[in-house]
Amino acid sequence: MTLHSGPVREERDDGRRPAGDGYAPSQRRIERERFHRTRTRRATAVAALSTLVTAVVLYFVITGSPGWQRTRETFFSAEYARQALPKVLEGLLLNLRLLVVCGAAVLLIGMLLAVARTLRGPVFFPLRALATAYTDFFRGLPLIICLLMVVFGVPALRLQGVTTDPVVLGGSALVLTYSAYVAEVFRAGIESVHPSQRAAARSLGLSSGQALRFVVLPQAVRRVVPALLNDLVSLQKDTGLVSIAGAVDAVYAAQIIAGKDFNYTPYVVAGLVFVALTIPMTRFTDWVTARMDRRRAQGGTV
Repeated sequence: MTLHSGPVREERDDGRRPAGDGYAPSQRRIERERFHRTRTRRATAVAALSTLVTAVVLYFVITGSPGWQRTRETFFSAEYARQALPKVLEGLLLNLRLLVVCGAAVLLIGMLLAVARTLRGPVFFPLRALATAYTDFFRGLPLIICLLMVVFGVPALRLQGVTTDPVVLGGSALVLTYSAYVAEVFRAGIESVHPSQRAAARSLGLSSGQALRFVVLPQAVRRVVPALLNDLVSLQKDTGLVSIAGAVDAVYAAQIIAGKDFNYTPYVVAGLVFVALTIPMTRFTDWVTARMDRRRAQGGTV
């Protein structure tokens, strides 16, 4: 038996870091890193060149079309854009308020519907049937038709104490439709939790409700966060549909300005404002999805 007074150092030929101090990368590792850097630079250059060529081709195709001059004056007028931007931004505040209020209501109602659809036992059959019928109906009904039915149908009933505010009615239609979609997202998350999790919770003395609240729902919600964020992105865009009811949001503000001189640049401004608002939410959704995928690959998410 041979005893060593210091740390054992091994020379590796696969480029991995040997134990001990005074580390020096092997020649193979240096060559491999150089190859990766070269390939990355080449891929970046090719992507930049192809993007530039595509942009140039599209520019000449669009600007060289026979109707480009008229289209530019009608849809891309700098003067009308300056006039429309303050009004569009003022109307956008209504869209943001609708997003916050309707988003919270959609998440709450969607969760309740999902829980109702996953309740076990024959005694809960009527509740499951009602939740299923609600989800199937409003997922199949186009949002624009739901808006028209609520915005114009509810005031026609002349019910005592029922509001006729177009913002409230339009927001209610959004909640009715999107809660059905979100309910299916939550239900998919609940059903993705393995039954052994519920069984283990029951074996520890938790009731069915406690097992659902403390064990199943936390796991289910974590798994469907990216899908929920995507639904909220869609809701943010669809808040512009409340302009059908006459609510002065960003879209209706653009419509008012465009109707004066029949120049449609305000619509383009409103569209770009929504795009500018949506892109950060979309990138945040992508970041959350990638982060959860990494945690799941490392075993950090149950």
